[in-house]
Amino acid sequence: MPAQPPAPPVLYTFPTNDVLVDSLANFVVKAQNDAIDKRGKFSIGLSRGSLAANLRGLVGQQNVRWEKWEVFFVDEAAVPLTSEDSNYHSNYLSFLSTVPIPPSQIHTIDPSLLDNIEELADEYEKQLIGHFAASNAARYPTFDLVLLGMGPDGETCSLFPGHELLEEKDAWVAYLEDAPRGPPKRITMTLPVLTHCYRAVFVVSGSEKAPMLHTILDEPQAGLPCSRVQPA
Repeated sequence: MPAQPPAPPVLYTFPTNDVLVDSLANFVVKAQNDAIDKRGKFSIGLSRGSLAANLRGLVGQQNVRWEKWEVFFVDEAAVPLTSEDSNYHSNYLSFLSTVPIPPSQIHTIDPSLLDNIEELADEYEKQLIGHFAASNAARYPTFDLVLLGMGPDGETCSLFPGHELLEEKDAWVAYLEDAPRGPPKRITMTLPVLTHCYRAVFVVSGSEKAPMLHTILDEPQAGLPCSRVQPA
């Protein structure tokens, strides 16, 4: 059978950040309910950056089935889990520390491997294989929801414009040592993994990002990382 064409992007705008936070929480809960009804669990991937603060609307919600959540981090800096540069740490401070997700269902990097970035990426890929292989016979893991941000240059996850990792087709998790901003050493899920999810949502706030957002939506031929995440 021919592959399904990518679904066209749907743009939602919100008048204030508080409205965005509430709307995002409602969307995540709906995605959770759909996933649990169909597959019995909810797998979610979280990216670095300002996204974590926008998830605070989930705290205190009564209809979140935290015991069914499996949390992964779509990219992570090669830093201790207590570092302010850690994706896990940002999400821990924003909401993971205050909700009852079983610790075994929050999948972090192995901090003992920080000195070997290649092994760090390989070990995280093995975590994905261990979780998804039993229930998913597809070539790539299928997340129920991936929440992504957008960098000022159209970067997402830790996939930067013009970087060789944009062409990676085999690995689920790859590594880089030359990130142009922030911690240079990182691991990141690859484009095929991000594209293979059921839902991908970009959460973008701030008027300074509006020009780049227009470029991503109006000029997909530019091939910026954000515009290349196209779930079917």
